[in-house]
Amino acid sequence: MRTLVLNAGYEPLAVVSFKRALVLVMNDKATVVEHIHGEPVWGAAGSYDRPAVILLTRYVRVPGSRRVPVTRRGVLRRDGHRCGYCGKSASTIDHILPRSRGGADSWENLVACCLRCNNVKGDRTPQEMSWELRITPQPPRGGQWTVRGTERSDPRWEPYLALAA
Repeated sequence: MRTLVLNAGYEPLAVVSFKRALVLVMNDKATVVEHIHGEPVWGAAGSYDRPAVILLTRYVRVPGSRRVPVTRRGVLRRDGHRCGYCGKSASTIDHILPRSRGGADSWENLVACCLRCNNVKGDRTPQEMSWELRITPQPPRGGQWTVRGTERSDPRWEPYLALAA
């Protein structure tokens, strides 16, 4: 079981284990906002609801720029596992401007790509191939990207992650 942690201002911070969330609640560092219905957890001081979403009692300062690191998995997820050139199912990523020509490993230069298009394109640019990109590659935004662990989210988290988008 995993729990979404919200800052005192309801900003999503992280996803932690059920045990860690319960320790924060038991030490009065957080309160339960959404709980999982069922049997409560019994402790020495009483019973506690099983937390799905907790709210920190004190505000935690977050560094200003939370840049999302560029990863193969992230590019595929951002593009919905669809090829940026033909729209079919993608399993690889492609550098729009090839690395051999100075193309960077950046969100703006990477696109999800099917194996066929990747092999046909090779070391050329889409303009040289007379190909059009179906999307405009850009860095991902929103709570699902800046809060680690929300790839497999709980339906109870959705209203809180939508606030961060």
